[in-house]
Amino acid sequence: MRYQELLKAEFGGFEIVQYEDQNKEYRGMLIKKEKNGCIIRARLAKKTDKKEGYFVAFWEKNNQNTNIPYGEKDSLDFLCIVVVDEGAQGLFVIPKQILVEKGVLSSEKLKGKMAVRFYPAWCQNLNKTAQKTQAWQLAFFKDYSTEED
Repeated sequence: MRYQELLKAEFGGFEIVQYEDQNKEYRGMLIKKEKNGCIIRARLAKKTDKKEGYFVAFWEKNNQNTNIPYGEKDSLDFLCIVVVDEGAQGLFVIPKQILVEKGVLSSEKLKGKMAVRFYPAWCQNLNKTAQKTQAWQLAFFKDYSTEED
């Protein structure tokens, strides 16, 4: 299973703390690193036909059973987005502080997002908005691509 193999390659040993059923389409789960006990929210991004990049959702239900973005106060220290596209594969490991700065997590100042598109290094011919997004995302991307696939 490539998804969990990539997580293990990046983080070493880990245990699955919880599957996030509301995001099961993206294999949403929380993992705990054996080495230091750090808990990470992980997702497997999906390739879409109509747009370059890889799409992933991450949200929760509030007390009124409405979908809402994850919030700064309730979020874990890292979000890990795994991308597997045949031989091209890698992951983004983004710290909470960056997720707040980029408006992904909701905060007192920003609404937050329930889904984001990710652009690994192999994504080319992007429009200006996607290029800008890719520029900050690549600082948190590790390429695990193989030539044998």
